Amino acid sequence: MERPVAIIFHRFGPYHCARVRAVAAKAPVVGIEVVRKDSTYQWDVIHDARGFRRVTLFPELEGNQPSLRELRRRLYSCLEKEHPRAVAIPGWSAPYALLALNWCLHKAIPAVLMADSTVLDKRRISLAEWVKGRLLRLYSSALTGGGRQIEYLRLLGFTETAIFPGYPVVDNAHFQAFRFPDEGGVAARSSFLVCCRFDPVKNLPRLLEAYARYRQAAGSSAWDLVLAGDGPERDKLVQAIRMLGLDGSVRLPGFVQYGELPALYARAGVLILPSVSETWGLVVNEAMAAGLPVLVSNRCGCAPELVEEGRNGFTFDPYDIEGLARLMVRMSTMSDAERAAMGQASREIISRWTPETFATNLVKAVEAALAAPRPKATLLDKFLLWALIHRPATFL
Repeated sequence: MERPVAIIFHRFGPYHCARVRAVAAKAPVVGIEVVRKDSTYQWDVIHDARGFRRVTLFPELEGNQPSLRELRRRLYSCLEKEHPRAVAIPGWSAPYALLALNWCLHKAIPAVLMADSTVLDKRRISLAEWVKGRLLRLYSSALTGGGRQIEYLRLLGFTETAIFPGYPVVDNAHFQAFRFPDEGGVAARSSFLVCCRFDPVKNLPRLLEAYARYRQAAGSSAWDLVLAGDGPERDKLVQAIRMLGLDGSVRLPGFVQYGELPALYARAGVLILPSVSETWGLVVNEAMAAGLPVLVSNRCGCAPELVEEGRNGFTFDPYDIEGLARLMVRMSTMSDAERAAMGQASREIISRWTPETFATNLVKAVEAALAAPRPKATLLDKFLLWALIHRPATFL
């Protein structure tokens, strides 16, 4: 029997399951997660990971971080038991990811990097980038996003022939399936939707300022704004809504579970993602699969691949409040037919970014990794890897 590919994530949320399930249709696979639930995202626990075999290292933990020693013990024991032919590892920062890379090096098993970072995500520090470049030499291939992500990996020293696109995808079919009765129609989709974690990088205070100016310009025909999500900035946003006089026009439905998201998108007219930093922006994938036009910050990693200016939406400078307000006016005053055409264009564009895309290109990345010479870690590399595993979490 062919040995499996091990795919590791911190926890399996809905889109992780869709990706691994698609791989399982092409090759033997085992999905390894650290915990079943954490405090960052409030998804319901997925008990039935149908379509693939799942191993949870710490089923008893929900949100707590395991000790490094116990994490190492359980992860290494799992990998020894599964004996994978390659290991797909998300990112280069989390302790479990670095431990998995370390295991691969000791066992001469190829490691495939899964990452969607770009050079624009945050201020880059030369020392950290040098360390990261050393680290990336220890992976045999990479699955990433689009142009910005590929460019960043190349800047860090990854060879172009070892990089494959298609990492940041969602289950498009899940978001396409929902339909309202015909009497609602496109005309009922008259609100702006923001769906994200309430975190400073999401830039929601500026969005609220832009929305207030939009309402002044649009008058009685102004759309409502729906801010779906939760997070540490919630109280500040409630206060900003009150100060801007938007209490009656901004709705806060809270965190929306995966099964309820298609209906949320179906009620909206346009999705907005205003982040000042975003490696990709999977919410844009979801909204486009649901047939929405999109307004996306030009700092979001998905913007070059998913937003075709004037066809399915527009990009904007997240610091330009007036510019965003103007785009909101433009979108809300379009005819229903124009917005429907943009929504259809969104569906056509996102059809190239599916779990099958992830599976096809991950298999290619695994094949490239198996064909490549095994990376050799120098004493410096080993020291750096050890130091990163034990470092404070803020270094990379």
